[in-house]
Amino acid sequence: MTDIPKTLLRQYDLHRLIPSRFVEDEDSVLAPIADNSDHLKDLFEIDNATNQRLLAESDRLPGIGVDELVFGIPYFRVINAAFTYPRPEGSRFNGPDRGAWYCSFELDTALTEVIFHKTVEYAEINFFNDNLSYQLYLADFSCEFHDIRELDRREKYLDPHSYQDSQLLSAQLLEHGSLGIIYPSVRRIGGTNLSCFRPALVGDVRKTDRFEFLWSGNKNPEISKMSSAIK
Repeated sequence: MTDIPKTLLRQYDLHRLIPSRFVEDEDSVLAPIADNSDHLKDLFEIDNATNQRLLAESDRLPGIGVDELVFGIPYFRVINAAFTYPRPEGSRFNGPDRGAWYCSFELDTALTEVIFHKTVEYAEINFFNDNLSYQLYLADFSCEFHDIRELDRREKYLDPHSYQDSQLLSAQLLEHGSLGIIYPSVRRIGGTNLSCFRPALVGDVRKTDRFEFLWSGNKNPEISKMSSAIK
């Protein structure tokens, strides 16, 4: 672990796609099931009691302390949510108790990552008919990250079918103060991803384009940006 090289990364416009239903200015998903404003308020209170981001911001989550979260900057809730809503099984470079800000150097890589993970979900139920909207966020980074792009033994951390070794590595690095990992995309040849471990390092987050993914009976969705298809 100690011989994993570090790279001083100074890069702008790294891409992260988030389902539009989680965007800050979207109407709450609770609104359609509320009978009136009082009912909606009650639903919000129930939802807030189990809202992991709010729990973390009250220092009540075991995986991340309130002192690591960010406040008072644009899209701070979006940043904090990335670290407080990990997948139950974790992701490549984080376990189930603490998330990370995953982003891609290239837009095509970010799109490919979304397609892969959603297609896996649809394959489990053999249903490839859906229409999803994703919001693109850009962020800038200027700090030193561990970098496995040229690491001789990197393949075990890039297993396309298992996160076991990569999660173990990230847990060890995090314990020793690592800021994150730069790594080759497993889902798009030639693509590069970053898993940032620290909320405070996600700089100048801004919202840009929105993308629609349309699955029509097969594994290859049609992707459109606003009203224009991506070629």
